[in-house]
Amino acid sequence: MKFATVGTSWITEKFISSAKTVDGVYLIAVYSRDKDKAEAFKEKTGAVLAFDSLEEMAESDAFDSVYIASPNVCHYEQSKFFLNHGKNVICEKPATTTLEQMQELISLAETNNLSYTEAIMTIHTEGFNILTDKMRDIGKIRSAHFDFYQLSSKYPLYTEGKNPNIFNPDMHTGCLMDIGVYNLYLAAALFGKPESIISDAVKLPNGCDAAGTAILKYNDLSVVLNYSKVGQTYSYSEIIGDKGTLMFSSVSQLTGMYLKTKDSSDSLIEEEISRDEIMSGEISFFKNLTENKDFNNERYVFTKKTALIVREICDKIRADNSFPF
Repeated sequence: MKFATVGTSWITEKFISSAKTVDGVYLIAVYSRDKDKAEAFKEKTGAVLAFDSLEEMAESDAFDSVYIASPNVCHYEQSKFFLNHGKNVICEKPATTTLEQMQELISLAETNNLSYTEAIMTIHTEGFNILTDKMRDIGKIRSAHFDFYQLSSKYPLYTEGKNPNIFNPDMHTGCLMDIGVYNLYLAAALFGKPESIISDAVKLPNGCDAAGTAILKYNDLSVVLNYSKVGQTYSYSEIIGDKGTLMFSSVSQLTGMYLKTKDSSDSLIEEEISRDEIMSGEISFFKNLTENKDFNNERYVFTKKTALIVREICDKIRADNSFPF
């Protein structure tokens, strides 16, 4: 798989470094609106080509796939643009703002025999496989809570009166779309579509959500999701059964994981994933999808279903809390 990137932030660098750990994946081109920045990023990453025009980039036959990590507000239009030019697309989360947009792009990709997926690490990690396996050992599950509090390095800029993208609702960002989506993905992947949703958002004066809570109600299970970009916590998320509890420190990576019962405590995963391999699971999935184009594959069907549930939940949370986008 030969790929190009849109965006020059740290997450693009991590995608590129992770791609180097996956056999048969090669970086060919990079894009930035600023030509000098594009050239500098090409030199930094070892890419062959640099573009400052999306149109010229899309016409190139030097690569078959594109990783998009531009501002959230650009994700839908840029993904659609490259799919319409015959490129496979893996787009950084959130891949779209709305459920309708995601449904459209999935349909467009499948109709044209192209791969389209959201870049989300959680469900493609070793930890996810271990978690789903060990859930069988903790008995009847009636409650869970997933907590992701990450004090943003950009928050001081906001408090100084500046307008960083992550706290700018015009960019379709904020806490839910940036890190709350990890909580939603884990809940949707493990438990499916909830029967009802109760949510609340803590907003900044500009309308951007800085933190939030959602309660997902299932038939005999409640899942509480907490997320914040204006504070930090050091506690564990938990899945609680009547025979034991699964605990993990990272919702996104599913590391720092323990299985605890009344009589024992077993460490399942201790170390965090290497920063240079953090996205290798999702890249491997995308590569296999791109090469095989098997849209009936069990893994693809599961991933697509989960992504659509997440978008539907996001739409409801945004509507119920009067998000400005």
